[in-house]
Amino acid sequence: MNRRRQRMLFVGLILGGVAVATGLVIAAMGENILYFYSPSQVQAGEAPQGAKIRVGGLVVDGSVRRGEGLKIDFSLSDGAQEVEVEYTGILPDLFREGQGVVAYGILDGRRLAAEEVLAKHDENYMPPEVAEAMELAKSGGKMPMPDADAEGGYPSEYPLQRGIVEKGAQGEGG
Repeated sequence: MNRRRQRMLFVGLILGGVAVATGLVIAAMGENILYFYSPSQVQAGEAPQGAKIRVGGLVVDGSVRRGEGLKIDFSLSDGAQEVEVEYTGILPDLFREGQGVVAYGILDGRRLAAEEVLAKHDENYMPPEVAEAMELAKSGGKMPMPDADAEGGYPSEYPLQRGIVEKGAQGEGG
């Protein structure tokens, strides 16, 4: 084997090793990602069965039912739909009816078997995913447009809506 072939074989082995390592990292990350779903998405069947997910919303008034020991059942709502949650464990101190919570666990049918329940930490905070899901549910699936600023522009955190509005304002050719 001449030197050129040895070099090519060495480079090929390194590239193959990097490809295998990248594949293993991506596979490991995919197993540990927790996707967020709103109660409306769960009821529509968009959430995967048997996989760990996060579901967030407001605890429905009158839905909290305590069972034996530390078992508790309650419902989460995004304003349009509800999801039943069953949890066994100690709830956060801020957990109560009408409060925003995020529960993560495994979806079994239309019921979430929660492993952890997280409550918001003060009166003015709601997890961004929960707030957005509730806003989408209230608006029928359409995200409301932000108000224009003083110069007639839109905030930079709304690039998609800003582009649609700017194109619409300029006409079809614009």
